[in-house]
Amino acid sequence: MEKMKTDRLYLRDFQEDDWGAVHKYASLEQVSRNQPWGPNTIEETKAFVEEALADSKKTPRTRYIFAIVLKEHEELIGAVEINIRSAANKSGEIGYIVNPDHWGKGVATEAASLMIGFGFNGLKLHRIYATCAPGNEGSRKVLEKLGMHFEGRMRETVLLRDGWRDSNLFSVLAGEWLGKRSATKSKDDREDGY
Repeated sequence: MEKMKTDRLYLRDFQEDDWGAVHKYASLEQVSRNQPWGPNTIEETKAFVEEALADSKKTPRTRYIFAIVLKEHEELIGAVEINIRSAANKSGEIGYIVNPDHWGKGVATEAASLMIGFGFNGLKLHRIYATCAPGNEGSRKVLEKLGMHFEGRMRETVLLRDGWRDSNLFSVLAGEWLGKRSATKSKDDREDGY
């Protein structure tokens, strides 16, 4: 598969020795606050990396989870994934997690944008969705920046350590995404004199 990249980061399959970089953020309470996992022990982080490696070898592959790597220092700072939830209905779900040292810098938006593009162009999906906790303003802003539409709140969808959590649902359709990208490209071409 062709490497997905932007000017400052790229996505790649996980490697066995990535667990240390993953554990730097997966062991933090603030990272796992809205998740059904964590804060991770070393064993749990190693198990996550092993699961990601196993998923990358499955045929057909339905889970594409990639490490987010900053080019400048070759630093792994997070993960982004797309799961094919229904092959028949061409539907997928994205998710992302970023080391808090890099929150608020557009990293999640860049990485998720690459995954959405891969979902529509590479996997030929029709609909991609994502969920976030109602109080997670950072994640909500990422999803809105990606052009995803708020569809509503799903009640008690995730069981956390302290009880059930609701989820806000966002989605984007292939025609919206590809049309937006085409319009942006045409506008950029005009501005460049093409």
